[in-house]
Order: sequence, then structure tokens, then C-alpha cells
Amino acid sequence: MGFLKKFFRNVFHEGATHANPTSSFDHLTDDQLEAHLGINQYGQFQLTDAVRPSYDLKVHPKQGYRHDLYIDEENNSRVPVLMASASKDQLFELFMDMIQPLGQTVDVVLETSHDPGEEGHTDLYREHIDMPVLRSILYEYEDLLLNDGCTGIAVLNPNTPQEVQFDEHKLLIVYGSPLETFEHRLERNGVGHEEDIRFITEAEHVHSSSEEYQHQFQELCRRLGMDEKY
Repeated sequence: MGFLKKFFRNVFHEGATHANPTSSFDHLTDDQLEAHLGINQYGQFQLTDAVRPSYDLKVHPKQGYRHDLYIDEENNSRVPVLMASASKDQLFELFMDMIQPLGQTVDVVLETSHDPGEEGHTDLYREHIDMPVLRSILYEYEDLLLNDGCTGIAVLNPNTPQEVQFDEHKLLIVYGSPLETFEHRLERNGVGHEEDIRFITEAEHVHSSSEEYQHQFQELCRRLGMDEKY
């Protein structure tokens, strides 16, 4: 039951709306819920501990990437985007590979939704960190970044400008142009192009976190020089 307790301690559903408040988790027995949350693999795709899909599996977890577009209404600009999903066994190393082209000095944003009193997310910033230093720190917190459903991170080069986000759903999202370098890195790691792929964020899903992960997040903030902001 330890795995289930981790979900129940800090659990919230996304995907249900006020117009359609029903959830696929409604009316499940404890045994059905335990069985569903205990599934960590669909076919060859391994889930992290951070999220689980809806019980009705309206989105079936799978590996792949597609193109998208971010519209910045404030600046009246359109930013090309790559969205990717990868199996747990290769996900963290893929993220570390994806941030490498951003340059030797980057900015970092940590995203947290650990505080249940806060609406939405809190973003914490660190500017101008050397890539080798950042990579060394991130490797120490691989478990947190991979398995905590309330932690996300983005690494960016404002001079390019390009950004690689590893969000709390454990999707990889790349903003900016050109995207070819990142496409090549995805494909050489076995993450193929599938323009009609759907991701776990596009249906109801459940996040997992714990007090231990919240403590680790605070430690990571301090390691990155963000302690005065958290």
C-alpha cells in the first residue's frame, strides 16, 4: 500500500470540468483503484511514479513526439513547439541529452505545485548557471525530477531563445526555432514522430507526490541558489 499512500497523500485530478464534473475514478471500489494505480507499464511504455492516466484510458500512454504551436498574444508571436513522451527507462537521460544544445550558460526555472494553498504553480528562477554545474546537480535529484508529480523544470537560453521543459507530467516540451537538432535527438533515442499522438495531459489524470519529495524540492532550490525565493 505504500505506493497508493503516496498518491492519496497529495492527490488531485485534472481533466474534469465544471460542465462535466464526473470522473472515471468515481464509484470505483478500493480494489479497482488499487489495481489501476499499481499499473506502471502499458505495452513497452513504462510510466514514472509521477502520474497515472484516467481509469477509462481515454489517452493510452505511449512514446512519440509531435509538433505544436505556442501563440504569445502579448507579443503577437507564434513559437514552434515539440512535445514528446518517452518511457521511464530512458526519459531522464533523454532530458539531459535534450538540454545539451542550449549552450554552456543557461537559465533555469523550477516549477512547483506542492503547496495545496496555492492556485496553479509557482515558478522559481535562477539565471546564468554553467551547464556542467547544472547537469551535475540534476543528476543528484534524478528521482525527484523523474517521479514527483508536483515538480517541473525548464532550462533555457534567452539569447537563442530556446527552452526545454521537463514538466510535472514528465513530458518533454521544446520551445523555439530551429527544432531540427531536438528532433534528431528524439529520434536517435527511439522517440519517433507521430503527429496525431495524444498525451496524458489531454485527458483526466492523477498526480503523485509526498512530503519527502517536497523536502527534496526545497533542497534542490537551495542547491540552485533559489533558497531566498522559496
